[in-house]
Amino acid sequence: METVQVRYTEQQLQPFLQQLFTSAGVEAHSASLVSRHLVTAHMRGVTSHGVIRTGIYIKRLLKGVVEKKDGFTIERETPVSATVNGGNGLGIPIASESIKLAVQKAKQSGVGMVAVTNSNHCGMLADYTNYAADQGCISLAFTNSPSAVAPWGGLEKYFGTNPFSYAVPRRDSPNIVFDMATSAVAKGKIIAAKNNGESIPLGWAITKDGEPTTDPVKALDGLLLPVGGPKGYGIAFLVEMLSTALSGAATGPHMGDLYNDFEKKQNNGHFFLAFRPDLFEDIDVFHDRIDQLAAEVQSVSTQEGIERVLLPGELEHAKLQKHQAEGVELSPVLAAELRELALELGVDPLD
Repeated sequence: METVQVRYTEQQLQPFLQQLFTSAGVEAHSASLVSRHLVTAHMRGVTSHGVIRTGIYIKRLLKGVVEKKDGFTIERETPVSATVNGGNGLGIPIASESIKLAVQKAKQSGVGMVAVTNSNHCGMLADYTNYAADQGCISLAFTNSPSAVAPWGGLEKYFGTNPFSYAVPRRDSPNIVFDMATSAVAKGKIIAAKNNGESIPLGWAITKDGEPTTDPVKALDGLLLPVGGPKGYGIAFLVEMLSTALSGAATGPHMGDLYNDFEKKQNNGHFFLAFRPDLFEDIDVFHDRIDQLAAEVQSVSTQEGIERVLLPGELEHAKLQKHQAEGVELSPVLAAELRELALELGVDPLD
């Protein structure tokens, strides 16, 4: 199997993806948001939520199971909260507008909370919390997803990979940004392993019969495991509750499957929280404390083989800077998929 990676710059990839989405019928503003988001995720090293998602997003648009036109509406609102109906549009533009609304309310009232229903897969949550941190807010983001993970001790899917993210603004340093799935691994990483003909580590998933597996095909047909056993299960429950009970979005078993169901809409749910640190203390004092906390954490002695302690999001930020300078690599399988999409949509393929 060919394993040579194909390298492209941000300036090549982003307009190309934007053309693909506009050719599929997406409005220009939303196409720009989606393409920037996917390329940014890829450059941050979060390839499971990067360019690899292009094909499935466009397939669902062309099948008519996701609306091509923007349909973001506010159904219920207070000075500090809003319930948003995404109109079954692409999840990334819906989530982008929702975090902006949460930040706007935080700037005006100190805190902003937005619950979202009738959305779709919204990509990398770190993009939204990092935006809020850039605006000076501490932020959290949650989203549920179709059933893939058994509750702790169970042998049936219920929860999705149910990620959450937080971000903390810094004064003169990159924001502290944390983003994780509550499953042992993001489902996209197992899909990438399958596409690349690779095995997966034990502990990521079990077969449908409950047996440990390193086969990504059997893993996708079976059950993902929660990270940290019962602790991850407890966090997955929190993510599910915030993502659905507040807005009326579908819980995992009642969602349309992103990859396998082209008849039923997903009705994905999200929840965003942003608040200003200066509600509690002078902003300069807050930044001094965060700087001290970060410096002390990074000054602890390290285990053998570990050069230094990294802050949450530091590795991804370094990858982003590197890939902005050098470009990113796409697998031959993904590069071929993008070429086929370009031909199908009448877009000039990448060189």
